[in-house]
Amino acid sequence: MNWSNKVSPGAVLLYAVLLMAFSMPFKKRITVYLIGDSTMSMKQEKAYPETGWGMPFVYFFDSTVTVDNRAQNGRSTRTFLEEKRWQPVVDALQEGDYVFVQFGHNDEVSTKKSYTTEEEFKTNLVKYVTETRHKKAIPVLLTPVARRKFDDAGKIEDTHEVYAEIVRKVANEYHVLLIDLDRKSQALLQELGEERSKLLFLHLAKGEHPNYPEGKEDNTHFNELGARLMAQIVLAEIKTLKLELAERIVRRN
Repeated sequence: MNWSNKVSPGAVLLYAVLLMAFSMPFKKRITVYLIGDSTMSMKQEKAYPETGWGMPFVYFFDSTVTVDNRAQNGRSTRTFLEEKRWQPVVDALQEGDYVFVQFGHNDEVSTKKSYTTEEEFKTNLVKYVTETRHKKAIPVLLTPVARRKFDDAGKIEDTHEVYAEIVRKVANEYHVLLIDLDRKSQALLQELGEERSKLLFLHLAKGEHPNYPEGKEDNTHFNELGARLMAQIVLAEIKTLKLELAERIVRRN
């Protein structure tokens, strides 16, 4: 019997599609939790065009990844814990999930209620790491993203020197994946220079935007462009670290 005369082209196509589907490796759905401060967080409409880098970060991955941004404005490693924002993340963690931890901006300022001593900062980072690992999830530490501050010679200043170094030491001591966002973002700002780097931050002239009728000059928080560029730095580092998460990045032509 000549089966080629009995099987329709549609059936052959369906068989080929099914064969491809079953031969493709199965990817378990995972969640990437972002915990940190205002430089990472979701923003309310009234704050626009202020944008946390965690906002564009959501769109980098395929449908097997959910990015759950728990970062909050003004929080430090200590206040994030005290306000019981961390425990719900721990309770929800599943094996293979990721927790990206980026604090420092509010921990390091002694005049803020969020201030955390250097010793407490390290202890809190270790807590985030160990409790993440206890749930068989993957912690990733990030140094705090750079502020835009240049000296008289036009050189970018390191405003997170002490607390960023604590993050690096914890990553080294506890063998934690590290994204040195402080140094990487400093390098970008230096490349752009003192004037052009303003284009990444919340710099608005008086009357330029209805949310800021008196204007705004903010060298800590990003606009949409700045947030996207910071998110792209994180994305590039995910690839450099060769995380399994990198295999879930959306490929665009």
